Parts: sequence; structure tokens; C-alpha cells
Amino acid sequence: MYTYYLTKERLEELKGELEELKTKKRLEVAERLKAAKEYGDLSENSEYTEAREEQARAEQRILELEDLFKKAVVIKKKDADDKVRIGSTIVVNRSDKVFTYQIVGSNETRPEEGKISNASPLGRAFLGHRVGDSVTIHAPSGPVIYKITKIG
Repeated sequence: MYTYYLTKERLEELKGELEELKTKKRLEVAERLKAAKEYGDLSENSEYTEAREEQARAEQRILELEDLFKKAVVIKKKDADDKVRIGSTIVVNRSDKVFTYQIVGSNETRPEEGKISNASPLGRAFLGHRVGDSVTIHAPSGPVIYKITKIG
């Protein structure tokens, strides 16, 4: 069974999305289907076809979210820790440049914001290491070395 790691904030966002899909979106799609049926012949009715496709997408997303909630583990923020874990924010040096990353679950990954997945090569490489450790990532261009300077 796959485990989905989520921050409390992301879990709340997804719960809000699920609630909106189950209430607002389902009602909206039902209204579109009702209106499209009034146009007559359903076999050549593009409005009806589009509404059915939208209904299928919404129901699929509902199933995905419900499955995710069954397998979700909330990332607990720990006070100063000595090892990199899911939920840790780390500061690393690479070639005299400083980078800050937060290790998150794959559903929260936003590299442009410094949020990297625990399942990504970079995230996996940092897990379990301590301040002062050097971590080597094998990139297509060759090895890249990161030195962990802070864990928060």
C-alpha cells in the first residue's frame, strides 16, 4: 500500500476540494446534463457529451481524493531534529550556492518554492542525513555534491 505524506495545510486544502466536488460540482454538472437533455437527440448532442465527460472527471477526482485520504499520513513538524526526515526544512550548500528545501510528500511537490518530494532522487538522497554530511547526487552531467548546513 502506497502512503501519501501531506502537511496539515495540504490535507485541509484537499478536503475542501473534495467537499466542493461532492456538493457544488456535482450539482453544477447535474444542471448541465438536465439542460443538455432538453436539446433532444443525445447521440448528436455535444453539450450532453461534454457534460458527461465533465461528470466522469469529477467523479474520478472524488475517488482519487477518497483513496488518498485513506492512505494519508500527516507530516508532523518536529522541533529541531538531528536527521533529515519528511517534513524537514534543510539548508544546503552546492558549489558555494545556498539552497533551502523542504522535504514533502509527492502530492505537495513545488520545486519552484523549494518543496521537493521525499520520493525524488534529491529528496531520497537527503533523508536520514545530518548537519555536516555531504550528499552526492548522480546527475546526467555527473556527480553533484550538497553539504547539509542546517536542519529545521
